[in-house]
Amino acid sequence: MWQLLRTNRDLRWVFLAQVVSFLGDWFVFVALAGFVDDNTDSELLVSLVLVSFALPSFLVSPLAGPVVDRVDRRMLLVVVSGAQALAASGLLLLAEDRIWVAFVFQGMVAGLAAFVKPAIDAAVPNLARTPEELRTANALLGSTWGVMLAVGAGLGGLFSQAFGRRAAIVADIVTFVVAGLLILLVRRPMQQRREPAEHHSVVHPMADMREAVNLARHDRVILALMSSKATFAIGAGVVSQLAVLASDVHGSGDRGRGLLLAARGVGSGLGPFLAARWARGSLRRILNLCGWAAILFACAYLGAAWAPTLVLTAALVTVAHLGGGAQWTLSTYGLQLRVPDALLGRVMAGDFAIVTLVLSLTSVGAGLVSTWRGVQPAITVFAVAAALAGTAYLFLTRRLRHTDTV
Repeated sequence: MWQLLRTNRDLRWVFLAQVVSFLGDWFVFVALAGFVDDNTDSELLVSLVLVSFALPSFLVSPLAGPVVDRVDRRMLLVVVSGAQALAASGLLLLAEDRIWVAFVFQGMVAGLAAFVKPAIDAAVPNLARTPEELRTANALLGSTWGVMLAVGAGLGGLFSQAFGRRAAIVADIVTFVVAGLLILLVRRPMQQRREPAEHHSVVHPMADMREAVNLARHDRVILALMSSKATFAIGAGVVSQLAVLASDVHGSGDRGRGLLLAARGVGSGLGPFLAARWARGSLRRILNLCGWAAILFACAYLGAAWAPTLVLTAALVTVAHLGGGAQWTLSTYGLQLRVPDALLGRVMAGDFAIVTLVLSLTSVGAGLVSTWRGVQPAITVFAVAAALAGTAYLFLTRRLRHTDTV
């Protein structure tokens, strides 16, 4: 890992850009979730905070995928980072009588994020110089999301409590600006050379995305990899209730919310490295692990829902996201190995769209069940659903995992 960062300057700048961007994301998530929880006492509205981080990306993905494949990915990331800084500035208008501000402006930031993740995922194979670097880069970037969740959520809770939620929003704005400046330092092309007519052709979102859909329909491995994140997302809606679990069950404020989100980050940070070591570039192993990872996620959250102490809850959340982090990173890595660069942005956008849609729906569902029956039964229901989804995934891909095409 350190050798990769030391010798590959372009991946180093992408890594650092992701570090600062993720730090700001989790600062502001803790601040917004805490603000909405404290001022509305509504489990559903707390769930909608997580939805505002996810659903807009689904809505924008049909446009984002073709753009990622047609324009210079480096300049796209720089422009989008600047636009996200402007959108995040709107969160400074947040007040007790203007709760809607949190959803509108965070929704704008999330909509722009639909360009960022597919662009980064599609760029990494072009910045990695060897197959080993590609595997290491995926583990590193996948774990960065989790590590910065741990650091960002933990520090975000302390920062928000010490300096106020408005200061956390300002920090988020600054991180978008810094991330854009770091991407400017990347020199190697982030995509393979295109024919001039293809590179500058007009984007037709639905027709362009149809090419990615057709590719997935005719390649069952790609379809299985894209479906795997949905099994995780079926249960991942319970993440929206971590803030409620900390406050309602364990009687903690922003510090407790930050601790549970940090525990999520620790698991998400370690999971990709453990999974990459086990998978060793084998698509068969990747598909197998994606199913078992969803089951691990579900079982650990079942325990976390009913754990008697906040510390034990945090430990089980960590275990759950060992599975979640492994599945998220390996499914992305598998697509990079399988999909041509000319279509990779669209496939990654479609993959992101699926997971954000399912995550948004299950977050709303978890909020509704939590309002109706309480946070612990809500987590239990969706954890069981995730376990069933993971089991079904293993069953449905059993033949595919034993074919010569994998």
